[in-house]
Amino acid sequence: MLKVRVFSFSFLHGGIPPDDSGNGGGFVFDCRFIENPGKFDEYKSKTGKDFDVKFFIETQTKMPDFLKNVFTIVDEAIEKYSKRDFENLMVSFGCTGGQHRSVYAAEAMAKRIAEKFPNVLYEINHNNL
Repeated sequence: MLKVRVFSFSFLHGGIPPDDSGNGGGFVFDCRFIENPGKFDEYKSKTGKDFDVKFFIETQTKMPDFLKNVFTIVDEAIEKYSKRDFENLMVSFGCTGGQHRSVYAAEAMAKRIAEKFPNVLYEINHNNL
């Protein structure tokens, strides 16, 4: 059975997560081009899991368009990997601090997998929270 490991991480503090499955990694998506809520005082101490940060990301950035494209790519990989009996897929989202944009994107990816692929195992890891 396929297991998808979803990560958020900071490009500045730890970098791209290593792949301990032996497959050499997977998808790495760079969220740094998306407007950073962390540059606003009211969001600095919060994360991509907090309601007001999520609302900002969903309404004030290009994250919804970005994730639509990411979902298309990852959905296809999950379908093909499942048919080929692959056991591991890694999907990582990075941003500057690993606190806002990458966390939001990783949470959205995990939710997508849970809803669309009930026969696929997944885990979510936030490396900088």
